[in-house]
Amino acid sequence: MLKFQEKKEKSQNGRSQLLHLGIIQVLSLYLLFLLSWAAFKCNHGRFPSCRSSLKQRMVIRAEVDYVDSEEAKVLVSKEGYAVLDVRDTFQYDRAHIKSCHHVPLFIENKDNDLGTILKRTVHNNFSGLFFGLPFTKPNPEFVKSVNEKFSTDSKLLLVCQEGMRSAAAARQLEEEGFQNISCITSGLQSVKPGTFDSVGKVELQDAGKAGLVTVQGKISAVLGTILICAYLLITFFPEQAEKLFQLGPTS
Repeated sequence: MLKFQEKKEKSQNGRSQLLHLGIIQVLSLYLLFLLSWAAFKCNHGRFPSCRSSLKQRMVIRAEVDYVDSEEAKVLVSKEGYAVLDVRDTFQYDRAHIKSCHHVPLFIENKDNDLGTILKRTVHNNFSGLFFGLPFTKPNPEFVKSVNEKFSTDSKLLLVCQEGMRSAAAARQLEEEGFQNISCITSGLQSVKPGTFDSVGKVELQDAGKAGLVTVQGKISAVLGTILICAYLLITFFPEQAEKLFQLGPTS
């Protein structure tokens, strides 16, 4: 009798637990449904706050225009666009568009914590040595500096060397409310000489070239010329070539 009663109580407890779990699952599914429904309404602009914010972001993004160098020249000369150069100071000093404004998106990283020192050492021995690239970090004052120079309705042509930094800068200025932004698609490296009046010791498209890569072409040309001359000498004047080799040092 006692065993039967114990089994009955265990059965009732099991049913109660299953009932509680079922209620929890139903409530969880209902909550998930509510959250999904709210996200759906927000994404489709059913809620006024979401609709206005989405609309605002779409309007801002629609104002960014990517142009080639000739179109950029027209924007500056005829439509009143101001040129904003976002390159680092090193490239800017090598060459920049005359009368442009300079606010770097990245600045030289002079931090002295251990991690930064290690990264800077590795960078300087590879990218810095071969390509002349400075060790940089994002400029925390970029947006603030642009706001000090321009209002959000200003017409801005953003330029960098390859086009990537200007695109990144455009995204930041979009979020800040700037609505008349243009970028040169492939950067200043695609600008032909004479397109813009420039200041610096090199042409605009060459401002990104530095380090060992600037002399690599000359070295390759010299070595190539020597090898070609040696090949021609051996091919057409084998006896003279053999005599020259015999004049070399012997072990």
